Amino acid sequence: MVKTFLRILFSCMASLSINAEEPMIVAHRGASQEAPENTLPAFRLAWEQGADAIEGDFHLSKDGVIVCIHDSRTKKRADRDLIVSESTLKELKTLDVGAKFGAEFKGTSIPTLAEVFATVPPGKTIYVEIKCGPEVIPVLLDEIEKSGLSTRQVVVIAFKEAVVRQLKATAPEFKAFWLCSFKKNKFGQLRPSADAVLATLAGSRADGLSSNTRIPKGLIDAVERAGYEWHVWTVNDPATAKQMQALGARSITTDAPAEIRAALAR
Repeated sequence: MVKTFLRILFSCMASLSINAEEPMIVAHRGASQEAPENTLPAFRLAWEQGADAIEGDFHLSKDGVIVCIHDSRTKKRADRDLIVSESTLKELKTLDVGAKFGAEFKGTSIPTLAEVFATVPPGKTIYVEIKCGPEVIPVLLDEIEKSGLSTRQVVVIAFKEAVVRQLKATAPEFKAFWLCSFKKNKFGQLRPSADAVLATLAGSRADGLSSNTRIPKGLIDAVERAGYEWHVWTVNDPATAKQMQALGARSITTDAPAEIRAALAR
């Protein structure tokens, strides 16, 4: 009942302007706590819950179609195991990526980038996480042009510096963020270092850094002083979301967009 109430509440709030100090709420692979990740049901639910943006993972199929799935092979989410880059769209579309999540999602297929683009409402944004390499960029730009989405509505994100660099070299009008996961080494030091992060941002011509929550405050300050945006993922705990908001995150990516939006609004 609570989830239903939140869904109705934030559907109504979706059309309202958001406080400038409040970070964008980005639905991680859609509303992936309540629907199978990276599927049309998950993305549509995210919009119903008032998300400012959705985020999805994308690979290039054997026949050159961009498809939405996290891993390079389908075993984890689908009823059969295929390697995405070695499979055609027709083959990938035969897979069921919903049944493992719940019986009500049985028959859900892997969507194409074009199908995901078609769910994006006016004024909303999609974060396109590229999981393959820079060879996808020409296909991506062609799909964006066909979609009718504006340059403001599409943000490209990637862990691979080469992807960000290629996007900015080819189509600098689009925002691109470099993804970085901070981890402690055996000496207890967080890596990568501030110097390495700033060098990567400069070398790739990224517009910003999108990191996990382990990023030190000093590095956030250094990134922003250098003129870059800072965004954070994946935050499902309301208290942590408030901490990230206080640190100045431009967007918070979450599996639970309705819950995190409600927490920040309180």
